[in-house]
Amino acid sequence: MALHVPKAPGFSQMLKEGARSFQGLDEAVYRNISACKEFSETVRTAYGPNGMNKIIINHIDKLFVTNDAATVVKELEVEHPAAKIMILASQMQEEEVGDGTNFVIVLAGSLLENAQDLLRMGMTPADIISGYELAMEKVIEILDSLVCVTISDCRDEEKVTKAVRSAVMSKQYGNEDFLARLITKACISIMPEETTFNVDNVRVCKILGSSLYNSESFLGMVFKRQAEGDITKKSNAKIAVFTCPVDIASTETKGTVLIKSAGELLKFSAGEETKLEQEINAIRDAGVDVIVSGGKVGDMALHFINKAGMMAVKVNSKFDIRRLCKATGATPLPDVTVPTKDELGFADSVYTDELGDTCVVVFRLDGQESRVSTIVVRGATDNYLDDIERAIDDGVNTFKGITRDGRFVAGAGAVEIEVAKRLRQYADTVSGLERYAVQKFANALEVFPKTLAENSGMKVKEVMDQLHKAHFKDNDAGIHVGINVESEGADLTLNAKEAALWDPVELKKWGVKFATSAVLTILRVDQIIMAKRAGGPAAKAPRGNDEDD
Repeated sequence: MALHVPKAPGFSQMLKEGARSFQGLDEAVYRNISACKEFSETVRTAYGPNGMNKIIINHIDKLFVTNDAATVVKELEVEHPAAKIMILASQMQEEEVGDGTNFVIVLAGSLLENAQDLLRMGMTPADIISGYELAMEKVIEILDSLVCVTISDCRDEEKVTKAVRSAVMSKQYGNEDFLARLITKACISIMPEETTFNVDNVRVCKILGSSLYNSESFLGMVFKRQAEGDITKKSNAKIAVFTCPVDIASTETKGTVLIKSAGELLKFSAGEETKLEQEINAIRDAGVDVIVSGGKVGDMALHFINKAGMMAVKVNSKFDIRRLCKATGATPLPDVTVPTKDELGFADSVYTDELGDTCVVVFRLDGQESRVSTIVVRGATDNYLDDIERAIDDGVNTFKGITRDGRFVAGAGAVEIEVAKRLRQYADTVSGLERYAVQKFANALEVFPKTLAENSGMKVKEVMDQLHKAHFKDNDAGIHVGINVESEGADLTLNAKEAALWDPVELKKWGVKFATSAVLTILRVDQIIMAKRAGGPAAKAPRGNDEDD
């Protein structure tokens, strides 16, 4: 008879063997805060224009070299539940604003670190949560009062370029002026009069070789492939777009043809060829210059297309087909039929070109308004091109933000220092234990100028002393003073407003909201319960070959 061993009393007796439970401050809260701090410190060194890069190798062995927190978060498979909450907050920031993911993670980590000090002093999580909620509402109110620049006209190229430049600078320090002009030109050229701006309408085509400064932006689309036929250039081209293969039509049902002689076989083949030729000629007679196919272009069809003097281009992606239709004004047709005038698209020129070792087909629209623009990016390596693409994505999202809310606050750590100062003044008016939580929230905001100074190799104490002196003057002259990361002399600060270092108000607001929400969720956790994992034991590692064998 087997000996029955009773389970240990307590919560674990309700769960399966192998389940784990952590509770209380030491086991649950401090453990969560510790994991979040570790994750926050990992991406903190990538914050700012002089942030360090990370080498990320994901689960399929793809290599990323980047300082973009959104990419780091996406490619790392973080398992800790509390750290996952921070990641979800940063992903929501990416969806809402398109930038500022690092801001959310760094602020959340700093808030949790300051909360840990309060917990060790004896405050309860409920008091800290209440104080942080008060502080968050006050920060959003203060941010509205610190607006330094408002861009009311999103077609004002000079102001928009300055705003986009700040967003690009954090990813591509040194190339921000060139990239900001490129992005602004691409965005303004396709800005619709009434409908909202769509970031998906600015495409990036990455081509290896040459220098970044040979990149260009133009209206239309670029595909990395060759034309299918012999004709490689058409001007003032009318375009027919088919989502199906352009080839001899096959019947929907299986059919059997009884052929008794070689003559009948020749007639059967000639009949198919004649029908296809008539279809191609009918398309040509409708005024079509370029045929775009969503599938393969058959050899026989290609022969007749060349004979008819038309250009053939194959585009495999259904999303690219959709964008090409949007750019040229064409209607995608599901069958190879003769298009009407309304279904045809138009491009000023369609031609093949060679950039470096890469063949491209260009649909260019210079003479008319297009809804899609393309930035052709040049560079030496794939990783570098990917990093440029991420910087362009941030710039385009900043432009989209301008179309919704054109208000900006001073960057370079200026707004965080000023908000922290005003938040401390507000904390003096708060009664109860929440006062200490509000003060700690203000301390947490100062992590940004400190991080900028650390990542730029500056002396943090000297920088913070100069910032505090500027911001604690009686007049308002110092409210826009931030860190000068290019400083080599004694003056480590600059006026961020005059230096055109601006951050969107919406980015800061949503960042504070998402970071605080994540922190409050983590602080509300008092117990971690982990069920037993499904499946059997882990597979053993393969043994190496024995030399004796």
